Amino acid sequence: MKNSNFSNRFITVIRGVLPSPFTIAIFLTIVTVFAALLFTKPKEHSTTAYFLEIMTWWEGGLWDSSTGGLYFAFQMMLMLVLGHCLALTPPFEILIRQVLKFCTNSAKSAAIVAVVAIILGLFNWGLGLVVSAILARKIGEKFTAAQQPINYGLVGAAAYLGMMVWHGGLSGSAPTKIMEQGYLQELMLGFSKVNAPERIPLEATIGSNMNIFTTILILCILPTAVYWMGKKWKNESLLQLEQFKSKGDVHAERNSFLLAERLDNSKWLGKSVGVFLLLVCIITAMKYEGNDFFGFIQPNFINLFLFALCLLFHRSIFSFLNAVQIAIGDIAGILIQFPLYFGILGILKESGLIAIFSNFMVDWANSDTLPFFTFVSAGMVNFFVPSGGGQWAIQGPLIIHVANELNADLPKSIMAMAYGDQLTNMLQPFWALPLMGITKLKAHQILPYTFIFFLLGAIIFTTVICLF
Repeated sequence: MKNSNFSNRFITVIRGVLPSPFTIAIFLTIVTVFAALLFTKPKEHSTTAYFLEIMTWWEGGLWDSSTGGLYFAFQMMLMLVLGHCLALTPPFEILIRQVLKFCTNSAKSAAIVAVVAIILGLFNWGLGLVVSAILARKIGEKFTAAQQPINYGLVGAAAYLGMMVWHGGLSGSAPTKIMEQGYLQELMLGFSKVNAPERIPLEATIGSNMNIFTTILILCILPTAVYWMGKKWKNESLLQLEQFKSKGDVHAERNSFLLAERLDNSKWLGKSVGVFLLLVCIITAMKYEGNDFFGFIQPNFINLFLFALCLLFHRSIFSFLNAVQIAIGDIAGILIQFPLYFGILGILKESGLIAIFSNFMVDWANSDTLPFFTFVSAGMVNFFVPSGGGQWAIQGPLIIHVANELNADLPKSIMAMAYGDQLTNMLQPFWALPLMGITKLKAHQILPYTFIFFLLGAIIFTTVICLF
């Protein structure tokens, strides 16, 4: 079926105005600097002197080692790399081949990719993003080989839907960090008269009725909408086979008599280490003494668990290292942008811009409306700080402080921040970089569709926050 004229014009306009994600990061840096100069410059400071101070904050933010800085960056990068490596294991490759049998047209293909992205994104955002991206790429290869047209941009955009649910899943930065014993009290050391709880259990956030209901709505509505779009919107021209040049066989082995290479190719060594790491994960879970059943599921535990599965499922250590090389190559764009966004974070934090912005929102709030205002503000802040953990490090203390002052529902307010953060991922292409690296799509090819996802998600999240 043909697109409506409006749909065609909309896609053309979006594709014509969107630069690369790295260019967007540079632009946001400039906007943040000027905003700090305009709204936070003390009267006694000259513009030049204050500009130099802002640059100092920016430079300090680049190498920040706090909760929202390099430590978190390494946690998240490792999570993405390991999730990608797991997606390249034989069991997942077999699963993808089975799923491909049902991908017979654009509508079915995009809907299936959407379901896979959402379900896996709830378990681990890196795994969901990468597996769905690889599935989208395989669909592109399948249709190209068959010389059939496909709406590849829609299929690729559907693979990004896991980023609309990830913060409400087991790898969500804010919900998992606040489960750590004593973390909240340490976070609030600089705030006077704030009674922060020692921790917030999983059942109050990720396992809450509100979050479960939200997830079910997204899982039902978004794939249905994607299927409808695949039916209504036109297919694109045939893809070029050169677009999908293979990076080589991940599982290829080297025949050698050298002991070192024989160890690398050994099928039992890597799997033995994988089994050992799984035992460590089990012991860690058993030793956990918290009141909530899943309290041990925190970022470091997730990375250890993914590491164990990668070694267990890959055929050899050499195969695993090949997968690591591929995974690191596809996230190069994210790695180089992290410093820019941490620089923005440094300016927001030190200048007080984030406090001005958040306080402006919560000045209009009361105990009932605070979650909604938090949701809106988090969505806007996400444009400047696309890292969920980085955003929590800055906004978290303010949310806790205001919730304490207004006697508002703290777990709900934290989840509202998570919803706002993940919703505007559909407009912020930062985390789409690995997806675009795998699928070879450009930002302007997927963002027209993710904009529609954003509108649907906004309705879902707003409705749920107001109902619960």
